Amino acid sequence: MKSLFQPAGPDFAPLGIAIGHATDPTGVTGSTVIRRVTGAMRCGGVQVGRALASREFSIAEPWHSTDRVDALLLTGGSAYGLDAAAGVMRWMEEHQRGFPIAGGVVPIVPAAAIFDLGMMGPFNTRPTPDVAYAACAAAVATPAEGSVGAGTRASVGKVAGAARAMKGGFGAWVVRSGEIVVGAAVVTNPVGDIRDGAGRIIAGARGDAGRFLDATSVLTSGGPRRGDEDPAGMNTTIGAVMTNVLMSRIELQQLARAATAAWFRRITPCATQFDGDTMFALGPMEGITASPVAVEVLAVQAMEMAVERSVRMARGRDGVPGLADPAPPREK
Repeated sequence: MKSLFQPAGPDFAPLGIAIGHATDPTGVTGSTVIRRVTGAMRCGGVQVGRALASREFSIAEPWHSTDRVDALLLTGGSAYGLDAAAGVMRWMEEHQRGFPIAGGVVPIVPAAAIFDLGMMGPFNTRPTPDVAYAACAAAVATPAEGSVGAGTRASVGKVAGAARAMKGGFGAWVVRSGEIVVGAAVVTNPVGDIRDGAGRIIAGARGDAGRFLDATSVLTSGGPRRGDEDPAGMNTTIGAVMTNVLMSRIELQQLARAATAAWFRRITPCATQFDGDTMFALGPMEGITASPVAVEVLAVQAMEMAVERSVRMARGRDGVPGLADPAPPREK
């Protein structure tokens, strides 16, 4: 159960991207902001599952008239947490970053939230605009991972109830092939289990004697059902892939769709009626040209590793264990 990864995260500097967290360890909540160091981004997105919580997601659709976003907010607090986007807008306005209009700017900030209420900490603590403002101000090229920002209260494997769940969190990774650079950032909070590259469950619903229940087996055997002690509607995986390749908004939407393959490989089951999953894809306003398919393949690789790191770097709390928890001392 010990983390296999070092605390230092991947470097998003080659993408011109900065990622910031603000964490309230007492309230067990937080927000994460993804933005460019300078300038705006193009954005595409897709949503899977049914328990969705998002703000201004239509901007990620290629038909929308707005051709830019200034930042992306990933947040805890379910629908309450979406109000935190006002803090990102305030930071952007102070730095004159946004859609220019007469008299000022209008920052464009789509957002997605995980449903983490009631898992750990008080129910009535949610990210505020001040929290998101702090996350935006704290953005760096090498973000922390694990139980931070929007991943503070995240959990995985809730198919048998909160008592048998494990800690989820925020994970990130960057891959490159020649000039192409692709990064991924994710907050894992699914009903399902998290698997490694070999298909083994590494975090999820816990059974007895240190075994995993296997959420897929539980669900296909008839449980849980609505009305039982189940996680209906209390699950979300949200994230984004980023590239230095110049892509149209249609291509970015397809990139987001392609990147969800990583979730279906590493999160089992994924995109169920219990889940509300949102994937964004971010690209530069100016960049190199490359095969969109190559970018899609690299995005899946980056997102797969980000999913794994999200649990490997997560520390437990309030009775919910995490893979990054210190190993218990051995008897002499």
